[in-house]
Amino acid sequence: MSCFDFWFDSDSEGDNMTNEDLCTVRVERRKLRDASNPLDLPSNTFVEYFRVSKDLFRHLFDILDGNLGVGSSTVLPIIKLAAALRFFAEGSYQKGAGNDLFVGVAQPTMSKMLYKIIDVFEEQICKTAIKFPTNDDEKNATKMGFFEKSGFPGVINCVDGSHIKIIKPKHDVQHLYSNRKGYHSLNVMMVCDHKMIIRYVEANHPGSSHDSFIWNTSALNQMLETHSINGDRNSWILGDAGYPLKPYWITPYRISGNMQHNESKIKFNQMLSNTRWIVERSFGIIKNVFRCILGARQLHYKPEKASRIINVCCALLNLRVRFNVPIPEENVVQLENDFPEDVNNEEENFTAAVIRDEIMQAIM
Repeated sequence: MSCFDFWFDSDSEGDNMTNEDLCTVRVERRKLRDASNPLDLPSNTFVEYFRVSKDLFRHLFDILDGNLGVGSSTVLPIIKLAAALRFFAEGSYQKGAGNDLFVGVAQPTMSKMLYKIIDVFEEQICKTAIKFPTNDDEKNATKMGFFEKSGFPGVINCVDGSHIKIIKPKHDVQHLYSNRKGYHSLNVMMVCDHKMIIRYVEANHPGSSHDSFIWNTSALNQMLETHSINGDRNSWILGDAGYPLKPYWITPYRISGNMQHNESKIKFNQMLSNTRWIVERSFGIIKNVFRCILGARQLHYKPEKASRIINVCCALLNLRVRFNVPIPEENVVQLENDFPEDVNNEEENFTAAVIRDEIMQAIM
């Protein structure tokens, strides 16, 4: 058996192999792993391979190193990080990432490493990489960024939802995760700014959940409602027709019947849609840069772990922006909407309707 044969063998480790073959695999795997250094790759290849730049990799390693350790494992922390990034970059199977030339670990080892990496990411990185703007300077900079791009005033973020495909959960909760297209998913709400930095994410709701329910039960909704009650009436999030209209949350006009010829409201809706395009593009980028959450792959994990993987991918996308990692054009795939736009049938908030009318009059 050659090194190449066992390295990329598609069978499970141990199938049709003698004890001697297994020992050989493990020894050779460790030799190759110990001799490899991911940072030896050319810079462009490194980004393509791990979806982060070398500077960002070193930044992550500095944070993770002291929290990973070697312990009883013989796998070095740098290889653990490389293994996790390969998993996030390429797909939802641990064996594929573990068999990688720069990783070289068995699937059980890969599973343990991934769990630990995700734990450390959520504790040390996600909390600082994904933050909602709360001070006036940040808000004003974001408002100016959106206004310069689209001419829509007062926007601090845009929101959208998208379904991330997962394997069938256990029987007693399957119906909760089955969405309207018949596959199992998490309905993920993502909020981003004019630079496509993700400012908030809710990734723990089953696929049957409605967008408006996810928003209404979110911590962000409670925070913005408090700010609005306390007098902040000049900052808005833009959502589509599936979300409720509120003083701090602007949605399109419902165009029907005698309103079909109201050009001002039609133009307003188009302007709002053009401004919100940036969050739709963000979903397209994150699904194609970190392909473990791409629909064609689907996450082969329980919903709870799938949710945590999505959080980590969001944090990594933000860090890519911070470290100026370019987005290759081939990765910017315009994804189709998961479902036709849903309409929220809640009675519109009167104060919010007045604010929306005032915005329309100001920009038309």
